[in-house]
Amino acid sequence: MKRIKFILLMILSTVVAQQSMAQFSLSGEFRPRTELSHGYKTLAFEDQDASTITTQRTRLNFGFKNEFIQTGLVLQDVRLWGNQPQLVSNEDFATSVHEAWAEVFFTPEFSLKAGRQELVYDDHRILGNVGWAQQARSHDVALFKLKKDFELHFGIAHHENGNLTNNIYEGPDAYKDLQFAWFHQKWEVTQLSLLLLNNGVPVMEDGDQKTKYSQTLGGRVTTTLEPVKLAANLYYQGGKHASGKDISALNLLLEASLERFTLGVEHLSGTSYDDSKYKAFTPLYGTNHKFNGFMDYFYVSNHIGSVGLNDVYLKYDYSNDKWGFNAHLHYFGAAADLTQDFDRYLGTELDLAGTWKVNPMTKISLGLSTLFAGDSLELLKGGDSSAFQCWGYLMLSVTPRFIN
Repeated sequence: MKRIKFILLMILSTVVAQQSMAQFSLSGEFRPRTELSHGYKTLAFEDQDASTITTQRTRLNFGFKNEFIQTGLVLQDVRLWGNQPQLVSNEDFATSVHEAWAEVFFTPEFSLKAGRQELVYDDHRILGNVGWAQQARSHDVALFKLKKDFELHFGIAHHENGNLTNNIYEGPDAYKDLQFAWFHQKWEVTQLSLLLLNNGVPVMEDGDQKTKYSQTLGGRVTTTLEPVKLAANLYYQGGKHASGKDISALNLLLEASLERFTLGVEHLSGTSYDDSKYKAFTPLYGTNHKFNGFMDYFYVSNHIGSVGLNDVYLKYDYSNDKWGFNAHLHYFGAAADLTQDFDRYLGTELDLAGTWKVNPMTKISLGLSTLFAGDSLELLKGGDSSAFQCWGYLMLSVTPRFIN
């Protein structure tokens, strides 16, 4: 009997020792959000009724890591309250896979991460996970990672229809081919990132599919000159647009932050109404809700290939262990001429938001935004610029950790 107990104790000790060298995590997310809209993304008319919708994101997150591999699996359900019958059969409303990847460590510094995964770099301007959107964004990509006193990433993705008889891609994604290289160096108070991204879009020409490639080249630098923090982005886009036109576009951002205040300006070049060249900058796969106002009038599934944007903004952000508050003021103008009859002023937006951290796993968020639209915005968005434009939300976020 003592021998059996000894053997069991040895087995248990071995299992515990092995598990101590590995990390397994299991967590969840429950995020319903109710939104009130009278002019969200596009101008409302004066007699238009406001709409109220509730959406929800539910996630189950699995993670495992040891000295050899790391894996991630995120199961996700995104729904609009009321779009599914109470007696649902579930076949057409199955949970989707938001992330499913494995990372293999060839050495402690060099690894390959392959599968469905989020791509998040720097301030999310070119590559971000769009976390505000309930569905968020993830890519099917192979990512090589090197980390020493600097970081170097190389990502590659290629899409086809799924057969071996041709290389046609007619799927839902925004690109057929994607390659990018990202370099990051950090010093004592300064950080520098450089990005080179090659984006291939499939286009049908004379019955054959061809790929039009555009290139985005640039980076981001941040530094501190006490007590001021400075940040700057600079990106240039060239190559071919899907229309066949040559691209020549620019994105420039400058920011200065002092304590809780941030003053900044961003320029995204655009194409004038009388210009035959394509000069509209496209922020590609970034978290665009983070930029240019929370009412999402610009670059959130809209305003692509248009007259661009000049955004001058002042932000105030406050937070402590329990509460958070921010107020953002944006002055919007077109970066290129609209027509001879309209000026470049597009509007002024005020965003107010607050958060309450109920406990370490629960947060309640509340926001209200309004846009004072210029007449020129009617030309881009339709609607009535003199109508009252507003948007607000109330969101509950519960993020339990079942196993850590």
